[in-house]
Amino acid sequence: MCLARPRVAHAGGELGSASTVASIVLTAVSTTICAVAAMAAVSLSSSPITQVSQTPVQTNLQPHLLTRLLLDLRGKRFSVDRETIMNLPESVLLCLFPNGLVLSRQSAALSDGGDNDDYEELYAVDFDPDCFSYVLTFFRNASETFYGTANSPGLFAAQQQLVDGGSPTSDFGPSPSQNPLLTKQAIIVLREELEYFSIPPKNSNASTNTNGIANDALLDVKRKCGEYLLHKRNIFTALQRNVNKENNVAEQHLIDMLCMSGFDRDDEWGYRAMEPSRCCISSIALVLLKTGIVHHPPGPTGEKQVTIDYNQMATAQKLLLFWRKPARKCWWDGLEVNLAGAGETENPIKLWARRVWTLELSLV
Repeated sequence: MCLARPRVAHAGGELGSASTVASIVLTAVSTTICAVAAMAAVSLSSSPITQVSQTPVQTNLQPHLLTRLLLDLRGKRFSVDRETIMNLPESVLLCLFPNGLVLSRQSAALSDGGDNDDYEELYAVDFDPDCFSYVLTFFRNASETFYGTANSPGLFAAQQQLVDGGSPTSDFGPSPSQNPLLTKQAIIVLREELEYFSIPPKNSNASTNTNGIANDALLDVKRKCGEYLLHKRNIFTALQRNVNKENNVAEQHLIDMLCMSGFDRDDEWGYRAMEPSRCCISSIALVLLKTGIVHHPPGPTGEKQVTIDYNQMATAQKLLLFWRKPARKCWWDGLEVNLAGAGETENPIKLWARRVWTLELSLV
């Protein structure tokens, strides 16, 4: 749009005063600005985006954090507080909640404050309830031993002097105030997921039909193979067998490190069970990390003396690499087993097992 140049009246053949000219120019500029603003307003009002009014955010609709969770593990219910859930190992949490867990009550934002607001939402979880009980019990006992109870002080009260700087700084790690192994109870978490595959001999009746469905004889072979592996409870036997066969130095170092940090070479799995309707065995072992902190018996004055083996502390600090960062190891293990009963003809079966180890460190 073209703006017409304003006409200035002449008085006696001369231009008007400077103030008159300035007034006319300002009037023209003001008229132009108003016209542009009016066009912008018309353009914005016709936009479908600007026609929608903004809804004010209501801060009182924020979801409330859950204090307890009600879990249904294969028909068995557990009521667990939020802090206990958050202290569980990452590898266990991934099994419990593979799709994640929202620790807030979304519907609480829309509640009316009535008596029905105190309900607990039920979470269905496909996890072994006995294994979950084993983990909860171990973590609860470890926490009470370290932090104490209302009736008796724990180990942390005796080693508080180490945290306050009463012990000299080691050359193997951070200062006492920065060492989490002095202020937290460390637990080594070792899990195994074992999938096995039974290969019966060719002259056996065990087979599958045209649809790949196993007959009763093959199902019986799989069941017996599962029972055979279930009773092999020693933790390191299979891995040591693989070390001897493959001469794998890294695997030998893994065994040595675990045995220096809390395990024994003849230790057994703390919990081991078959998974329902699967050729799979799940196992877990929990041990307290050997930190090198030694609590001596009370002296004549009744004071408990605490010392640190710094070489052992340096070994323990290497396990901090697995804190909240589970590491996995997978290998195949092949065996030939004879599952014939008394009076039956020996019929060796080839048994392959795929073992997956998950190693993690938890601090509670």
